Amino acid sequence: MKAAFGENPKRCYKGKKIDTRMQISALLRETLAKTKEYIQKKESGKDVDYDQKLEAMIPVIKKQMPLKCHCHRADDILTVIRIAKEYDIEVTLDHVTDGRSIIPQIKESGFPCILGPCLGHKSKYEVKNMSFETANEFYKAGIPFCIITDSPVVPEQYLSLSAALAHKAGLPEYEAIKAITINPAKILKLDDRIGSIKVGKDADFVVCTKNILDTQNEIKTVYVNGKKEA
Repeated sequence: MKAAFGENPKRCYKGKKIDTRMQISALLRETLAKTKEYIQKKESGKDVDYDQKLEAMIPVIKKQMPLKCHCHRADDILTVIRIAKEYDIEVTLDHVTDGRSIIPQIKESGFPCILGPCLGHKSKYEVKNMSFETANEFYKAGIPFCIITDSPVVPEQYLSLSAALAHKAGLPEYEAIKAITINPAKILKLDDRIGSIKVGKDADFVVCTKNILDTQNEIKTVYVNGKKEA
């Protein structure tokens, strides 16, 4: 389930009572509160009109599904953390462009960070602090994170390049590889199936000519479910 903060919802829904950051957070709080009330009425046996939107939010309230919160600026990230604590829900912090400026607060929250895209233009003011150095700062702080391209913003074929540039900016090589393999699998809670090569896991992997972070690397063979693709 996705929730967006910052300039995107302000721009997309301007004139529809979502013109400020305060209105964005207020709308989310209202939705979460209404969902809790909706659940209580249903579980107590009361007659309640079916609400498709609130039904969709039930897994979020019951922690069966994380709320993927897209946030760039430090104040938006902190708003997400505060709301998640208020309503006792699980969230992922997506983009976290300003994450380096509030490392202690992010670490204390325990929420995983989905970092990126860091490749490309600083297309709006709230991404002015975009940097490949953020990944290493998260690693040193012990914050769980992965690296993304936010495809199609940056094409997904540049995922390994993004990890390579994070390595160039200080992130240890092995940690850069983990940031695009096992780390996202853990955040998705799918690491029992994917993200690494291990007995019992899905045998999806590639054989390369060089290190996956090497820009001269070429993929020689692709295996899906243990079978070589033509």
